[in-house]
Amino acid sequence: MSTATNSSFRPPAKAKPAVSAAPIAENRRARYDYFIEERHEAGIVLEGWEVKSIRAGQVQLTDGYVMIKGGEMYLIGCRINPLRNASTHISPLADRIKKLLLKGEDIRRLIGKIEQKGFTLVPLNLHFKGSYVKVEIGLAKGKAEHDKRNTEKKRDWEKEKGQLMRHAANSKS
Repeated sequence: MSTATNSSFRPPAKAKPAVSAAPIAENRRARYDYFIEERHEAGIVLEGWEVKSIRAGQVQLTDGYVMIKGGEMYLIGCRINPLRNASTHISPLADRIKKLLLKGEDIRRLIGKIEQKGFTLVPLNLHFKGSYVKVEIGLAKGKAEHDKRNTEKKRDWEKEKGQLMRHAANSKS
């Protein structure tokens, strides 16, 4: 066989898992209550029924926080509601404590920052990366009440500015 015909042969492309850019669940309250200094992506240990419920959008992060115990990180307060059609041989717990998967050196660095500088760890969002569920956690420092008011003023001004710009553009036409 000649090499000219074989050189154009390519093996079929492997099917890539769908990567979703949009978060499954978001903790918007965290951005309002805290200054987010750093963001980290961590894996999360889930049971099969939890993954099915997450795919169905039955997850809530609003009251969640991250606790470090024994050199490991755990997500507490993340509510995953079980589906009605889940298996009957299991008894799902909606508020189960979930272990987070992060490199040891990253965990040690985060522990140091939390102990020294008064930071806390909060979950920001849950998203898919390939076929895995990942949680984005933020190293955060609490906002004072006046900082929250400034955030609201800034957000309202941006909204009003956008409306004024649209109105000015429409009036020119």
